[in-house]
Amino acid sequence: MSIEQLLVELRRLSWGAADILRAYGSGQQPPYGFPSALSVEDGGDGPVSAADLAVNQWLLEGLAASFPSAGWILLSEETAKQQLTPGHPLDTEWLWILDPLDGTKDFLQGTGEYAVHLALAHGGNPVLGVVMLPEMEQLWMGLLAADGTGSAWCENRAGDIVPVSFSHRRACPELVLVASRNHRDARLEQLLEALGLGETRAIGSVGGKVATILRGETDLYISLSGRSAPKDWDMAAPDAVLRAAGGCFTHADGRPLRYNTGDVRQAGCLIASHGPSHAELCSKTAEAMAVIDPDFAL
Repeated sequence: MSIEQLLVELRRLSWGAADILRAYGSGQQPPYGFPSALSVEDGGDGPVSAADLAVNQWLLEGLAASFPSAGWILLSEETAKQQLTPGHPLDTEWLWILDPLDGTKDFLQGTGEYAVHLALAHGGNPVLGVVMLPEMEQLWMGLLAADGTGSAWCENRAGDIVPVSFSHRRACPELVLVASRNHRDARLEQLLEALGLGETRAIGSVGGKVATILRGETDLYISLSGRSAPKDWDMAAPDAVLRAAGGCFTHADGRPLRYNTGDVRQAGCLIASHGPSHAELCSKTAEAMAVIDPDFAL
């Protein structure tokens, strides 16, 4: 298949997923024949479960039908328990990693800060990423070459292109952090104090956070594993788009994120940034974490 053929189908699936989620989120009849959500009181699982399952089906069936002879495997958050055996990577060179609804709490709360993630990994490395932000009508796409170069852009529903626009902030005291509302602990607060960053903004969904970096509204995002760690489907698509745009997404020791390793947890201290200050951020973070939690594995 050609890249353009693949992108055409990804656009169709992404905008379709956006329509499905917005319908469930507003209590309207979902398109494409999907059933209305039953409330928990009525014996159903509620709009979130219905939306997850509908978008999951839409993406999996769409990719399978459009590319029936492709030699890839499709993995989603909704199918992971059935597909994965801990410690054993899936036996494939090409793997789709999908998250039908990233930012469930924000979807429930009506903040609009949720996303759909699609990522294609080759040999454990992301080569294509799609982050759909339904409420903002933004479709972020990124393509990575084997040498690490790439291209990334944003589209609206009409196909108009908006380029990536990283900020010009460089010094740590002026960098704007995008953080989670729901996943913060004392260690992260200590780390942020040690880094001496500027303003902090709270946004739901990893895809939504990275999009703020791509739009130049913020400059970095830090994930510090606590009782749980983000999973491959949380990180793969935002990782691919940000790296394709020329930004960075690594562990605090500089290691790139890898996928389909036999462990879907993306544990440790992960830093996503617009790039110019990344090495300094990693160095300062490693130094600070050695004091805050000496046994923490970056």
